[in-house]
Amino acid sequence: MKYILFNKPFNVVCQFSKSPHDNDDAPTLADFITVPDVYPVGRLDHDSEGLVLLTDDGGLQHRLTDPKFAHPRTYWAQVEGIPTPQALQRLESGVRISGYNTRHARARSIPEPANLWPRNPSIRYRANIATGWVEITLTEGRNRQVRRMTAAVGFPTLRLIRAAIGDLRIDGLAPGQSRDVTAAELARLMRFRDARPSPL
Repeated sequence: MKYILFNKPFNVVCQFSKSPHDNDDAPTLADFITVPDVYPVGRLDHDSEGLVLLTDDGGLQHRLTDPKFAHPRTYWAQVEGIPTPQALQRLESGVRISGYNTRHARARSIPEPANLWPRNPSIRYRANIATGWVEITLTEGRNRQVRRMTAAVGFPTLRLIRAAIGDLRIDGLAPGQSRDVTAAELARLMRFRDARPSPL
């Protein structure tokens, strides 16, 4: 079995081939990953960055993407404005977006992450509007969920980075770089694979 961590750059399509609606000029995973027969566990939007796990282990892929197993994923969101305690509480307790209520999450204000790489292209700054960073941990992965959640509480997301999948972290991976999962990381993944579903 193969298990690979990849730091997906901005504007990379998170699949190995393009759909008809994808930008013809946008790179795909095939431009970075040459290992055959691996597939991303879940999706990361083209305009989001960060950690992607690729594997040929179908059982693990199912466990990590099926909502009933409530596997945590952590994101760093640079937002327009400085989030208030009330907004963070709403993110944690759940907000209504696209006709459903999000699950309870963890959300906190953080400083700009250390050793953060520049985005290319950079976000559009407005001199009269400050920006802040929020770390959000979700146990579900609906379409563009973090962006919709922060917008719903009044702080639109300008930049979004997936920092962790469970306890697999992006630390030490530059954009476009990949590495094999370590033996210790794989042991933790296998424990998760054998875990019972979480109650919803």
